[in-house]
Amino acid sequence: MNLPRLLIGLGIFLLAMGLLWPWLLKLGLGRLPGDIVIERGNARFYFPLTTSIIVSLLLSLLFWLLRK
Repeated sequence: MNLPRLLIGLGIFLLAMGLLWPWLLKLGLGRLPGDIVIERGNARFYFPLTTSIIVSLLLSLLFWLLRK
C-alpha cells in the first residue's frame, strides 16, 4: 500500500470517529467495567482497558470481513 492512500484512509477514519464521538459516548465506551481510573489529589490517570479490547475486537472483525 502506498503512503498517500494510507494517509487518506487514516484521515477519513479520524473524521468519522470525530463525527461519531457524541454517539459513542452515549453507548458508554470509555466508562466500562474494567477501565482503569486512578484519582489522587489533582492528578488523574485513565486507561480504558476494556474499551480498548472491545474496539480492537470490532476492528479486527471489520477488517476480516472486508478482506473476504
